[in-house]
Amino acid sequence: MSRGVRVAIAGTGFIGAVHARSARLAGARLVGVAASTPERAARAAGVLGAERAFASAQALVESPDVDVVHICTPNNLHVPLAEAALAAGKHVICEKPIALDSFGAQQITDAAADADRIAAVPFVYRYYPTVREARERVRSGVSGPARLIHGSYLQDWLLRPEDDNWRVEEDLGGASRAFADIGSHWCDLAEFVSGQRITRLCAQTLTALPERIKNESHAAFQSVDGDGTPRSVGTEDAAVVQFETDGGAVGSTIISQISAGRKNRLWLEIDASNEALVFCQEEPESLWVGRRESATLIKRDPEHLSAAAQRYAVLPAGHPQGYADCFDAFVAEVYDAVAGNEPAGGLPVFADGLRASRITDAVLTSAREERWVDVMIEAAGVTG
Repeated sequence: MSRGVRVAIAGTGFIGAVHARSARLAGARLVGVAASTPERAARAAGVLGAERAFASAQALVESPDVDVVHICTPNNLHVPLAEAALAAGKHVICEKPIALDSFGAQQITDAAADADRIAAVPFVYRYYPTVREARERVRSGVSGPARLIHGSYLQDWLLRPEDDNWRVEEDLGGASRAFADIGSHWCDLAEFVSGQRITRLCAQTLTALPERIKNESHAAFQSVDGDGTPRSVGTEDAAVVQFETDGGAVGSTIISQISAGRKNRLWLEIDASNEALVFCQEEPESLWVGRRESATLIKRDPEHLSAAAQRYAVLPAGHPQGYADCFDAFVAEVYDAVAGNEPAGGLPVFADGLRASRITDAVLTSAREERWVDVMIEAAGVTG
């Protein structure tokens, strides 16, 4: 792991704390944090173990004492902060979606290329050892080419009218909510494992709750008073997407933030010519492998995984690894790349964030116009 990289985090909510933990474990110096107010930043600096609180995000990204900027703010601030950080010569880790639409995503992807800086996006589900094992089975030809790609990503945290978050507000989160937030993860994982890209899709979206009770202060970065009054909602609670790929596969996914009892159920199945592969994020210690004559579980056992998966299996078999371990591995690889070391392969970068934005735009267009829509794939795609 790289030591001594100087990092700062803009945005101090749940995900900002996750970034801070991984930064410390990677041996970085957490130089500072910024929040919606200097007072909130000061409190967060103490909680997260930062050396200082910046008065603003702009001051943070311009500081000469920072090498890597982590952007964990509401989505509407991603593009201006990423642009400012890259212009100041910083490397960037930006939460997804990296922009409100593909135009903004293209803008900062180009800016990262022009600045010759590392610009990464936390598609961290790539870092489960069982995901790497599935990808290696497809890449090596053991599974055969994918024919069907299907699954879902289901949550329930916005099930009720009183469930509120800044992501609900279109001016802060963007025109898409559920799909941009978690559908992007599912599509990235499907393309990463299968080696195929979604080229064409047909989508339907659902806003089950056209009104919600405004009750959150958005303390992560925006000061918006929650006064308990109803407000209209324009972003989707769920999406159903059917698609085709450049490798001849067809597939579908259901994305939902209103599925009662489902906390973070990302399910991906690849039905290939020789075998089927199933990964479930809530049960990540096993990869289900189905063949006509049998169905088996490949356990996350470093002694029996492929070399591609062993790298990320950092604990002995029977000692569960989870989401935080994936985030740790991702952040450590970014810092290693910043230090000049070649990534192992599969580091998700802004081109992958642009890819996700293009798929999201296609989903919204398809749902709005009730037709199949082509997905742009030029200058973007799965890395590694």
